[in-house]
Amino acid sequence: MTRTAPADPVTVDEATAERLAAALRCATVSFEDQAQIDPAQFDRLTEHLEHSFPLVHTHLSLETFGHSRLYRWPGSEPAADGDAAAILLAHLDVVPVDDEAGWTHPPFAGVVDAEFVWGRGAIDDKSRAIGILEAVEQALAAGVRPRRTVYLALGHDEEIFGVSGAGRMARRLREAGVEADLLLDEGGVITTGVADGVKQPVATIMVGEKGFATVRLSVTDVGGHSSMPGKQTAVGRLARAVARIQDHPFPLRLTPVTLDMLARVREFMSEPRRSLLGLVNVAGPAVTRVLAAKPQTEAMVRTTTAPTVIHGGVKPNVLPQRAEAFVNFRILPGDSVDGVLAHCRRVVRDKRVRIELSGHTSEPTVDPFAGPAFELVADLARAVVPGIAVTVAIVPGATDARYYDGLAGTRCNFAPIVVDAADLERIHGTDERLSRVNYGRIIAFYRLLFDRLAAADRL
Repeated sequence: MTRTAPADPVTVDEATAERLAAALRCATVSFEDQAQIDPAQFDRLTEHLEHSFPLVHTHLSLETFGHSRLYRWPGSEPAADGDAAAILLAHLDVVPVDDEAGWTHPPFAGVVDAEFVWGRGAIDDKSRAIGILEAVEQALAAGVRPRRTVYLALGHDEEIFGVSGAGRMARRLREAGVEADLLLDEGGVITTGVADGVKQPVATIMVGEKGFATVRLSVTDVGGHSSMPGKQTAVGRLARAVARIQDHPFPLRLTPVTLDMLARVREFMSEPRRSLLGLVNVAGPAVTRVLAAKPQTEAMVRTTTAPTVIHGGVKPNVLPQRAEAFVNFRILPGDSVDGVLAHCRRVVRDKRVRIELSGHTSEPTVDPFAGPAFELVADLARAVVPGIAVTVAIVPGATDARYYDGLAGTRCNFAPIVVDAADLERIHGTDERLSRVNYGRIIAFYRLLFDRLAAADRL
């Protein structure tokens, strides 16, 4: 059984919007200090899911890992152990809210109006989690079943690096020998007015991600009175080290996935950009400099450096005994966590500055590329939002998908929502919201995917 998506999905009805809103009212906030996390909010969300999607919880098996949920939807045809069509990821936790007074509606009120569903997590990432379950529930009600097994992996701690959620679920799938055609997670979206020189909305389907590392720099000194300082205080030494790191960024590079991105989007560009990109093999340095001119595109062509925290000292007239700073790096494929640490030590050149990794790290995707099932995802995006340009990229941040490396032949990070630059600023920001039409697009996208999985043996 197959269906054709409407050219412009109708807005979701009140009941469907309300189910998302009810999920947003559960304040499933992940804090770095995990003692602040309220498990009762996750329990509320669990109850909501099990009440709202009875067919899902009747026909799919479920394993829980803390508050993470791994569903298995068995295929209709016999298959080898571990064979699967798809692993669909989303996460149930959200980031904290710093500026609640600035919101149009309280961030956990889950307000639904004629156009939007408002609340923390409306885009990142409860809309995808609930939208996937909506699509499965609809498919089950229509008698649609995939030929091969589908897994749904809903994590509870993605915003604090996913160790207890995605990390454990991915390990479970590896132990079961799972090999899937497609892994699909958050990341890329369809943007309007963001890609220079392209009039059409651009669907950016991410096929990997950058690595992540935070470096801690620290200095200790004897202290004393500020009236008798030495030649260099702890704060001064630290500030110089941070400045050296910021003033010596990683080199600009065009990676294979960025070249693929440019080749795919070139046909939709106006002149002179189209001609310039046609000469990328000889004009690579010029193209790279153009991309590096804006922070949004600079991230595509270098490992980025961001000093984010610095503190030291206790009083204006007291020499500090300790000072420390943190510098965050998002690592381009071809670079590494160890390489970041070596780079910092090389450019600081001061043995009195201690340089070490802090917190979680992750390596970049080794060889990101558009796998065999990429065109399926692109076709579904075009069906839901006709007339779009489709290209590839890599996620500048870290997602749960990194734990599942090697479990699927194709990895895509993508949601079929149409957003502009202002919408992007709402993610992790003030007034996060999702239009009811966009929510309809998410559900339609996954519903079409399940129709395809019911009709096709292989993706």
